[in-house]
Order: sequence, then C-alpha cells, then structure tokens
Amino acid sequence: MSGYSDEIRARFKASDDIRDAGLTTPDDILRFDDISYADSSPWQALDVYRPKASAGRRLPVIVSVHGGGWVYGDKERYQYYCMSLAQRGFAVVNFSYRLAPEWKYPASMEDTNAVFRWVFDRADAYGLDTRHVFAVGDSAGAHMLAIYCCICANPEYAASYAFAPPEGFIPTAVALNCGAYLMDSPGRESAISALMPGGGTPEELDLISPLGHMNAAFPPTFIMTSNDDFLKPQAPVLAARLAELDVPFVYRYYGGSARLGHVFHCDMRLKEGSMCNDEECDFFRRFI
Repeated sequence: MSGYSDEIRARFKASDDIRDAGLTTPDDILRFDDISYADSSPWQALDVYRPKASAGRRLPVIVSVHGGGWVYGDKERYQYYCMSLAQRGFAVVNFSYRLAPEWKYPASMEDTNAVFRWVFDRADAYGLDTRHVFAVGDSAGAHMLAIYCCICANPEYAASYAFAPPEGFIPTAVALNCGAYLMDSPGRESAISALMPGGGTPEELDLISPLGHMNAAFPPTFIMTSNDDFLKPQAPVLAARLAELDVPFVYRYYGGSARLGHVFHCDMRLKEGSMCNDEECDFFRRFI
C-alpha cells in the first residue's frame, strides 16, 4: 500500500457512497454478474447488462473502463452508470481490473485487453455485436482506454507489450471523459510512483503518454470535460492532437450555470450527466 492509494481509496469511497445511496437495478435491465475473464485474481471479473426488451437480438457493445487514479474502483462502483448506458440500447460490459500499487503497470492494461478478447470469445453467449464495439473511460480509465486504442491502432507501439488485442481490432468509437493524458503534469508524481514499477522513469512516462503514440488510425472520439473538472486543461490538448492527426472527434465542455465536477456523468441524479450520456450514445450510433 502507499499513502497515495490509502488517501484516494478513502476519499473516493466516501464520495461514491453518497452518490450511489439508494440506487437499485432498473426494472428494464437484465444483468449477468461476476463472470471471470481471467484466472489469476478475483479482481478479474465482469458484469454484462442488457435491456430486457432486447432478448434474442445482438446488441452493439460498450466496454466501460473505470477510473480511480489507477488505485481505486471496481465494477460495483460503476454498475448504475453502466446500466444507464444499457438502457440506451447497448450491451454494456462493466469490469474490475487489478489495481496499483498492489499490481504494477501493465497489469491493468493486460486485464483491459483480456476483457476485449472475452467480448469476442463470448459474443454468441451474450448477444454481442462484435462489428460495433465501443468503449467509455473516465479519469484514469480514460487514460487507460486511450493507451489501449494506441495499442490497437499503432503496431510499433503495440510491440512494447507482451499481449495482443484481437486480430485487426480497433474500437469502433470511444468516449474519453474527464481524462488524464499528460503524464508529466505537475502533481501527478504520487500517482505515477504508485502505478509504475520504476516509479516513473523517463522511459516509463513515454510508454504511458498516449498523445505521443496516437496515429491516424485512432478511433473516432467523444472528448468530455466540465467546468469543475480538475483535469479540464488536458481535454483541449487531446482535442488538438486528434485534430492534428485528422481523427474525427467531438469535444464537449459541460457546465454553464451549474458547477459540474470531475466525472459528473456517473451521477445518476444529475440531469447534466444524463445529457452527457445521451450525447455520447448518440455519437456511437453514428457508427452503427
């Protein structure tokens, strides 16, 4: 354990407990829980959520990569957000992954890849349309998803890892929400030290900096931040990089008179969160 992980876990848990108090599984959702996608750790489990009205049909897929500073979070914390996406007509895969500092990088990326492979391997059993596999990630999860897209789209970068995505696979489109993309930004030293085996050497920082490994094959992207998101300065940098590469993207900044904090879209009681999730799912439907 580390001081950073202890503090993040306590603070984020307290906030999430308040956010999710009283929420239950919606009546219109069918859920398949606690499915193992790998064998080395009980953390390597996922849920699948589908609208009950979609029985017998293959649905486009959304894989959710949760946030939590690389040291906190699991699928239980994201179940209500993910079920709300399923209510919008998708099969949603919500997974836990091995957390730092107990498991150093790239354990979380190995798990992310294993989940996408599971989607292809179990598509028939769960009615998953593997022609349309989307993904969402927030905060550290947005960083992880951006890195995974680089692995899928950039063979030279993919050679840095011992695992491989499904052959020829690049996510159809992704949403990167309130994300961390600048790994050398001030104040991130404790997080990087917890995450990386070498504590954040220059070589490690380069490896986990997505902007330097993106190319024109990066998937279409919905970028989101908000007026009280502490990571909001990083979103326009990502947008500029995608524009430079001529990758299609939408950039949305939420707020106005409302003060919307980091990952506000995970709060099922916020109308602005519902608006954001509607717009992201509408963005995905452009590619179906």
